[in-house]
Amino acid sequence: MQISVLVGCYIYRRTEYALFQVRVAEYGNVKSQLGAINRKQTGSLAVRDLSNLIKPEDMVTSEHLVTLLSIVPKYSQKDWLSSYESLDTFVVPRSSKKLYEDNEYALYTVTLFAKVVDNFKVHAREKGFQIRDFEYSPEAQESRKQELEKLLQDQEVMRTSLLQWCYASYSEVFSSWMHFSAVRVFVESILRYGLPARFLSVVLAPSTKSEKKVRNILEGLCGNAN
Repeated sequence: MQISVLVGCYIYRRTEYALFQVRVAEYGNVKSQLGAINRKQTGSLAVRDLSNLIKPEDMVTSEHLVTLLSIVPKYSQKDWLSSYESLDTFVVPRSSKKLYEDNEYALYTVTLFAKVVDNFKVHAREKGFQIRDFEYSPEAQESRKQELEKLLQDQEVMRTSLLQWCYASYSEVFSSWMHFSAVRVFVESILRYGLPARFLSVVLAPSTKSEKKVRNILEGLCGNAN
């Protein structure tokens, strides 16, 4: 009867563990998504998401004019300011403004006629300036913000659920493990000493400092037993 109960507990725990693995995988997926978003927000200007650095007043968009975003190496800022107006004939004078700067790059705006955007990008690239493709969209920015908030909320809910599962299951798992350990001791003792059962099972709880010494003594007493 006890064996059947233990087997039933084992099957139940295996099912619980499978569900736990699913939850862990889901939690890991959310963490990965948050990590990708954080990398986009904290990387260099050459690769990071620029939406949280741009304000509506920074962008000029009309039938003929457009604002581009230029990633300028920090050591080339003077070169940019002195040359951007001459990269094409249809650049608005004194339209460049620095929005942000990190350890490697500075982010500048520049306003020009839409018809010369492609030529301007080519000339800027030749001088070592990177023009980032960017379209300001309040709706898209709000959507990204809501996505981030949802992921953060999901992460906290999943983390709390996993912790509660661990707290609730620890005592049961430990109890089941002790039952299996007791069954193992009984079976191995029967196999070693035979029937009828004439042995004594005990539990030793030595201090951490004495554990190695106790193990050596037990190995000396039982290691060669037949």
